[in-house]
Amino acid sequence: MSHRSSKIGTFLLAISIAAVLIILTMMFGAQMGLWEPIVGFGYIRHYMNPIAYGVVGISAVGFIYQVVTGNRVGLVKALLAFSIGMALLAPTIYSKINPTPRGPAINDITTDTENPPQFVALNSLRDEAKTSLAYGGSKVAAIQKKLYPNIAPLQTNLTAEAAYNRALDIAKEKGWEIVSQDADALRFEAIARTSVYAFKDDVVVVITALEEGSQLDMRSVSRIGRSDRGVNAARIMDFMQHF
Repeated sequence: MSHRSSKIGTFLLAISIAAVLIILTMMFGAQMGLWEPIVGFGYIRHYMNPIAYGVVGISAVGFIYQVVTGNRVGLVKALLAFSIGMALLAPTIYSKINPTPRGPAINDITTDTENPPQFVALNSLRDEAKTSLAYGGSKVAAIQKKLYPNIAPLQTNLTAEAAYNRALDIAKEKGWEIVSQDADALRFEAIARTSVYAFKDDVVVVITALEEGSQLDMRSVSRIGRSDRGVNAARIMDFMQHF
C-alpha cells in the first residue's frame, strides 16, 4: 500500500468530525441559548441515529475504496471516521443489547413522601412547565419507595442555622439558580438544570431543628416529562453526599 495523502479520507474524517459537532450542539444548544431544552432533545431523538448511520455508511464505503486503491493514509482516515460513526451509534447499540426495563413513570422525588416539602415561590415561575408541583400522594410515594428505597431525610449534628447555610452554599456551588431563600424559615427554592439538554427542574430544601442537631429534607420535580429517568433521585442523593 502507498503512503500518499488521501483527499477522500480527509473528506470522510471531516464529515465525521462535523457530525460530532452537530450532535454536541443539539445536546448543549440550550445552554448556549440557541433553543429551549425540549428542542435540542427532539433534535437528538430524530436526527442523531440517521447522522450516525450516515457516517458509518459513507466511511465504510470509503474504507473499501481505500483498500482497493491501496492508499494506506486514506485507509487509516476512513477507519477513524468509521470508528467515530460507531461511537455515535454506541448508545443505540447498547440500548438494544441491554434494554432498560420500563418502570412506573415518576418525575417528583422527595425525602419525605408523607409530608413533602412544599413549593411557594416557584409556583408562579414555571409557566412553560408541563407538570404540576402538587404532590401525587400515595401512588407517587409507592412508586418512589419501590424505585428509590434509600432516599430519606438527612439528620445532621449541625445546628439548623448552620445546616441551612451549608445547604445553600452547596446549591450555589452546583450552579443552581436560587429563586427564594428564607433564613428565618430555614428553607430555599431553586432551579437546577440537567447537565445535558439543560432541562429545568424545581428544587426546594427545608431544614428542621431537632433537639440535637437538625434534619434536611428536599424535593426535586421535573418541569417536562412523565418520567425523569432517575435524574431527580440522583440529584437528591448527590446533594446529600456533598452535604
